[in-house]
Amino acid sequence: MEQKVLVVDQQKCTGCRLCELVCSVQHTGASNPSRSRIRVVKWEHVGIYLPMICNHCEKAYCVEVCPTKACHREPENNNRVVIDKNLCIGCRTCVVACPFGHPFFDVQDRVTVKCDFCDGDPKCVAFCEPKAVTYVDADRIEVTKKREAANRFIESIKQLR
Repeated sequence: MEQKVLVVDQQKCTGCRLCELVCSVQHTGASNPSRSRIRVVKWEHVGIYLPMICNHCEKAYCVEVCPTKACHREPENNNRVVIDKNLCIGCRTCVVACPFGHPFFDVQDRVTVKCDFCDGDPKCVAFCEPKAVTYVDADRIEVTKKREAANRFIESIKQLR
């Protein structure tokens, strides 16, 4: 199975936060962005919105520090990093360990939660109209990023003329 990852293009994000709504509905049954596994952060001073998602890191510190092994990797399921809420004791060690600050403590369920790719069909991707969040093969990221950088360079040159 090809490993897939979520990719965010912050230049496309409009800050509509629909991704947060559909994620919360998918995972909790309620439209409550504070319980979403994706969070859109707004930097007012520069006018940027950035959807924050789990990177399912190769070296996942959240997995390494979890005292109950609730946070673990699923090799049979795209090698994603998941949190078993039945094993989670809510210590938030994974939240502190994550360099991206992604896992979130769900105050209602009293456990830590994070993106789980919606079992291979991420709803944030399906509902993101500007395509700021995409779900792609991991081996295609480098090619895609190089192509995007080249296109930005070409556009910059055109503006100089």
